[in-house]
Amino acid sequence: MEEVEVGRITHYFPRIQVGVARITGRGLKIGDVVHIKGHSTDFFQKIESMQIEHKPVEEARAGEEVAFKVDMPVREKDVVFKVVEG
Repeated sequence: MEEVEVGRITHYFPRIQVGVARITGRGLKIGDVVHIKGHSTDFFQKIESMQIEHKPVEEARAGEEVAFKVDMPVREKDVVFKVVEG
């Protein structure tokens, strides 16, 4: 498995377990598996749904900020990698 950096976490909302990431790489789609890694963060999860400005979207492109539910707490500056089949 290969991992490609697609963005970084900019915000985390603990009460609703939602992370916000600024997309800088290839982009992100529903169904993608991501690896979120940081100083104390390190987990994999599948993207089930995403929103941009409170509207559901199927994909996010470079330059956009996208919110998605996270399985574990994330922190600002955590790196979001997309897992790609190599």
